[in-house]
Amino acid sequence: MKYTLLIILVSVATLIKAQPPVFIAEAAIEVTDEVYDFGEVSQTEKGEFIFCDFEVTNIGSEPLIISKCKGSCGCTTPECSKTPIDPKSTSNIKVRYDSNRLGTFSKKVTIFSNATNESEKTVTIKGTVIANS
Repeated sequence: MKYTLLIILVSVATLIKAQPPVFIAEAAIEVTDEVYDFGEVSQTEKGEFIFCDFEVTNIGSEPLIISKCKGSCGCTTPECSKTPIDPKSTSNIKVRYDSNRLGTFSKKVTIFSNATNESEKTVTIKGTVIANS
């Protein structure tokens, strides 16, 4: 009786282990370059800006939905598309920086999405604003 029960338990355990893994579909985010360095830029007039783009790729198997992009201060304004990014596809996030203040800067942009690997992805812009000659 003990051996019969043991054989049944081993057989069931073997069958359970032999089942193929369950596929879990998910969206995943990847940013090609997480830091954009403007280097030295000339000071702009009030109301003029400098721009850069961050390329976002969906490396998952389900659509990636960016719900919001937020700059770390009022001088940094990101623009992100609300259109879902298909698996293995890319989209750009355009970042506008108000470069009328002199000196070095380092600002963060947080990307909020349904990505399971990083639902809040942070990228950085940096540089130095110099006076016009």
